Amino acid sequence: MRLAAIDIGTNSLHMIVVRVRPDFSFEVIDREKEMVRLGAGGLDGRALTPEAMLSALRVLSKFKRLADSHGVEEVVAVATSAVREADNGAEFLRGIWQETGIRARAISGTEEARLIHLAASYGVGSPTDVAVVIDIGGGSVEITRGPGATLEQGQSFKLGVIRLTERFVKSDPITTREERKLVRHIDDELGAYLESLTKATFRRVIGTSGTALSIGAVALGQDGRASDAPMRNQRIPVKSIHRARKQLVEMPLEQRLKVPGLEPRRADIAVAGAILLDTILRRLDATEITLCDLSLREGLVLDYIARHRKQIIQADRYPDVRRRSVIELAERCNYAAAHSSQIARISGWLFDSTRATHGLTDREREWLEYAAILHDVGVHISYEGHHKHSYYLIRNGDLRGFEPDEIEMIALIARYHRRATPKTRHDGFVDLGRQQRATVRTLAAILRLAESLDRSHAQSLTGVTLHDRGDDALLQLKAAGDVELELWSASRHAEPFEGVIGKPLRVEAVRDTSAAGRPASSDQATPNRRRIELVRIGPDRRRGAARADPSSARSK
Repeated sequence: MRLAAIDIGTNSLHMIVVRVRPDFSFEVIDREKEMVRLGAGGLDGRALTPEAMLSALRVLSKFKRLADSHGVEEVVAVATSAVREADNGAEFLRGIWQETGIRARAISGTEEARLIHLAASYGVGSPTDVAVVIDIGGGSVEITRGPGATLEQGQSFKLGVIRLTERFVKSDPITTREERKLVRHIDDELGAYLESLTKATFRRVIGTSGTALSIGAVALGQDGRASDAPMRNQRIPVKSIHRARKQLVEMPLEQRLKVPGLEPRRADIAVAGAILLDTILRRLDATEITLCDLSLREGLVLDYIARHRKQIIQADRYPDVRRRSVIELAERCNYAAAHSSQIARISGWLFDSTRATHGLTDREREWLEYAAILHDVGVHISYEGHHKHSYYLIRNGDLRGFEPDEIEMIALIARYHRRATPKTRHDGFVDLGRQQRATVRTLAAILRLAESLDRSHAQSLTGVTLHDRGDDALLQLKAAGDVELELWSASRHAEPFEGVIGKPLRVEAVRDTSAAGRPASSDQATPNRRRIELVRIGPDRRRGAARADPSSARSK
């Protein structure tokens, strides 16, 4: 199963595309990041700017195209500080859906902290290590504590690097007075919470997000290590973070742009980020920080996996999202799997036998198969009128991967598997075009006959063959068991199928002696040959009369 996870952050937009493995771990198969500064000028309840929203929408459109190119089945997208605080945040989320088809939701700071902690523990933590996780974003900082993936303490604070830069960094380089004011503000906001973490004790500190990774890369360069080395599990002494802070604080922007390891687009906000990270670490009395390149987006993937294990198992069983969503709906409605599968098989046999007559394609064959699987789901509501209930459930069953008109066709085919044949006054059918109506009539006729050929729910048929004999057609059934009920039921439901083939239908059952593992008992044995002739009684009414072929009468 493939997923895409999108983090609509205050500073950057991130997306990863992952493949979920059978053991519920995952591997990243693509990633994208774009710094759009969505929250610039729009924090503390102010509106997101039109320019920022337009830039974000363009990036998200690109993300959606990339996700589609990988065949992802779910896109999980969340927005953080900038969107949840903006007075036009809800409007922006609606715009994302309208422009890209991505259903993004704003999450709380507490939820953001939980997901980040989950990702950090997956990336570098151990199941027993009690860790403090620090994630510094553009609008907020999340600080959590807990053993492994278990969150025992977690809070979000409005101390992101864009917010702090806009409020406190007025000079380039920052003045000593501005720096002191910034540190004082951090202490006021975080002091009591950091003290509670220190008292609770922990074994390690993990730093995630672009700011922590960038400052860590600068520190690595100062220590003579490669600043472009992989960041995950890099352990950086706190004294090295402090040196990186001093270096960045003393430099003007022009020099910061050239610092090894510092992403140039972060150069203007790196000063506030370095001061914030260093202050937190020192207040925690930490000696080192372990860097982690997993963050909110990976947390989204892990959370999705934890909540959708059954669907992921289904994805391995049914890689095609259309088929999987059909099976999921069927299972939600407690369908009779063996019977439905048999009806799907028989429907396919009948469809293939009449291709030259109806001229339909594999696309319509797929609709027929899915309608056959779902034809009885309405029994979940009530047996009486269950064909109509099936129609409703299919239309509203959240089938994924289908166009709306395909869902309507599947629902209507299932609707007409019993009782009334399609009428122009019926809901749904009345809205179809002429060709679509003809298709529904044909496929519903096939499904109706197929349903009659497993009337006993015993799955006795092992194959069917249709022979065109000129004036009529012979449907020969290969059976591994008693099919008396099937012959009787076929006599009652074959008329629409006769309309498809344009001639009367005769049905004959012969024993399939090659059916391994399904010997018929002495009292349920199928005779070598049994024939039913369908005859008309009266000008408009039809009855089926089962007449034994004298040459193949059951022995007494």
